[in-house]
Amino acid sequence: MRYVSTRDSKTRVTAARAIEMGLSADGGLFVPEVLPRLPKGAMEELRTMSYRQRAVYVMKLFLEDYTVAELTDYTQRAYGPRGFDTPEVAPVYKLDGNTHFLELWHGPTCAFKDMALQMLPRLLTAAVAKNGETRDVCILVATSGDTGKAALEGFADVEGTKIIVFYPRDGVSDIQKLQMTSQEGSNVAVAAVNGNFDDAQTTVKEIFSDPELRGELSASGWMLSSANSINWGRLLPQIVYYISAYCDLLNSGDIVMGEKVNFCVPTGNFGDILAGYYAMNMGLPVNRLICASNKNDVLTEFLNTGVYDRNREFYTTVSPSMDILVSSNLERLLYDLSGKNDAETAEYMRLLRDTGRYRVSDRIKSAMDGVFAAGSCDDGETKAVIAGAFKEHGYLIDTHTAVAYGVLEKYRRDTGDDTVSVVVSTASPYKFCAAVLEALGRTPEHTGPELIGELEDASGVPAPAPLKGLLGKCPRFTDSFDKGDLKGVVRDFLK
Repeated sequence: MRYVSTRDSKTRVTAARAIEMGLSADGGLFVPEVLPRLPKGAMEELRTMSYRQRAVYVMKLFLEDYTVAELTDYTQRAYGPRGFDTPEVAPVYKLDGNTHFLELWHGPTCAFKDMALQMLPRLLTAAVAKNGETRDVCILVATSGDTGKAALEGFADVEGTKIIVFYPRDGVSDIQKLQMTSQEGSNVAVAAVNGNFDDAQTTVKEIFSDPELRGELSASGWMLSSANSINWGRLLPQIVYYISAYCDLLNSGDIVMGEKVNFCVPTGNFGDILAGYYAMNMGLPVNRLICASNKNDVLTEFLNTGVYDRNREFYTTVSPSMDILVSSNLERLLYDLSGKNDAETAEYMRLLRDTGRYRVSDRIKSAMDGVFAAGSCDDGETKAVIAGAFKEHGYLIDTHTAVAYGVLEKYRRDTGDDTVSVVVSTASPYKFCAAVLEALGRTPEHTGPELIGELEDASGVPAPAPLKGLLGKCPRFTDSFDKGDLKGVVRDFLK
């Protein structure tokens, strides 16, 4: 299988090369030239497997240049008991008759990014070897909160790599910040950006597209790659958990084979819900993909109107990982729905860069209407959802999961759709203690990791061990930079 750039489909590379590069030199994102379909009878076979076996099965459909033995080894190490606190890896929790939560936060950093970022370092280091690359790899990451720590955890002390994470200085929770800035490892660096996530993400993409800088770094023995979901090796493992969740619903008797389900996904950069879209197009029975936004509702407006407009006020919310106005992975959806028209996709991206706005064709809008629904929740609604889930069901959820649950309930009221639905639960509530405490009617008395004990006392729900381990940790990285300084940060780190 070959991978092509969304902005120039004549750029065709192997899976290993796409994973190694992260981003195409023309600024486009790599996508499979042809999306594989689940073979006949695949779901019956997959439902009998463990999560790790399902991951091997699904990823092998996309990774012809990786062997089953290699993928088996990677999944055993990525999703083993040393990193995940449950053998199910991504369990499905039944809240009521037709509402389920896909818990993706049982990994080492307690967020859904672990599902991909425990796998990506293994795929990437293998790709470098397969491609005969002699340079070392520098991973550049822009994060709105969870990706940074998950990437640091995955790449820390991995031979032949260095990793730099940029995060918005005032745009992550105290727990997220401490997780990143206290990261151990001789090959890691973390820097705050004086701005929002979009400032960090745009600058990182500019660094990738700067031929002079890439040439300079190459001459020094370095190549750049990405751990953001712009890297296909980051997005691919996320497809697995949609298929796995369906298998678990079959095994629990909550659905029958072929019955369609809804997935409601808290969405910022569009990678998580895009993985669901790919799973659906592989043959997974999906009724609706429901895109849930917070007050930064650029995606809700886009899916409802066909107009993407980032020229709006940016809000800092209690669901900071979704505080994004430029959703990079949307480019992959546009490419697919345009009939794989690279020129049309490139023009949308040019308009976004130059004007901050574009309107998609009637063809794309009609195709979106057949797949997606969208809605949003503000902070007040989000906290009310947290309080309601805990009071009515004894189930504690984080602010991002609450946005999705709230949007699902609105969608049901508006449409009457009673399809079995899965809320994609993306983080432990203990990553956002202050907001969750406030939702439960408590006034936080501390800051940082001391809040973990407060939330345990208020809820009676034990905190994950990796987060409790933050108590007493001190930050290693305290510097902050303007976005114009980030190229210099990269140069200095790789000297």
